[in-house]
Amino acid sequence: MEEIEKAVKNFKSHLERLGYSKSTVLMLPSCVKEFLKVQQIKNIPAITSEQIQTHYEYLQTRPNKRKPGTLSENHINHHIYGLKLFFKWLEANGKIQMNPISGLEFEAPKTKPREILSLKEVGELYETCENHWQRAVLGIYYGCGLRRSEGINLNIKDVHFRSSLLYVREGKGAKRRVVPMSENVKNDLLNYALKERRSKPGETAFLTGQMGRRVNPKMLVKTLKELIDKAQLEKADIERSRNISLHSLRHSIATHLLENGLSIENVRDFLGHSFLESTQIYAKVSKNQLDKL
Repeated sequence: MEEIEKAVKNFKSHLERLGYSKSTVLMLPSCVKEFLKVQQIKNIPAITSEQIQTHYEYLQTRPNKRKPGTLSENHINHHIYGLKLFFKWLEANGKIQMNPISGLEFEAPKTKPREILSLKEVGELYETCENHWQRAVLGIYYGCGLRRSEGINLNIKDVHFRSSLLYVREGKGAKRRVVPMSENVKNDLLNYALKERRSKPGETAFLTGQMGRRVNPKMLVKTLKELIDKAQLEKADIERSRNISLHSLRHSIATHLLENGLSIENVRDFLGHSFLESTQIYAKVSKNQLDKL
């Protein structure tokens, strides 16, 4: 039993060294521990594909500990992702001879199609902005194409106004990248930072809430919803407006960059997609092309 606990602890340290976010470093080993406990594993090298498949079927009916009902497809996917990384790490370190999960296939979680805003619609969102905070939110999620968590985790030191560069230090899959800011986006973020950003002593977050602490995700969603309502985008298509999210802004900038002639490889670099090389070459994204939007 001590060997199993040691393996999970070392796996957690491995994730930390790779630079995964704090939440991921806590979550994935927890998923592994649940598998080992539920399947009553006593010898890691003896784990079989059948035990993993049995655990996958168990997760389909396992009650959600935080709310009524069972686990969501995305939550189950996190468990499987944790196991894949765990066995890959064990195999790389010679702890197991065969990877028991390598030959298994799992159903991918269903995702709703993301709504793409037109340039005209994005312009309408900007026109309805009444303060620097609102323009900063659009700048982070549309102008820079950040994921929701990336914007929340962004620190004041990560935004370099002199060089017009924004550093994403905790991207998806622990990837880091550098994002160029257009002149308009840079000015919007600078105005917010100088005129409206509230912060408690020692607070490092770039986007902060009314109490001066790192912004709550709900506040970001509320801000976007207010802009959509004011721009009256919902009158055109109520169902579509309900699906417009912060991630829609990210997809929209990607679409607009492609339409403006940026290659798909460079757009992938700009967004930091997981299937890219680890080293992101930000110089390939033309700041002039961003300024045209």
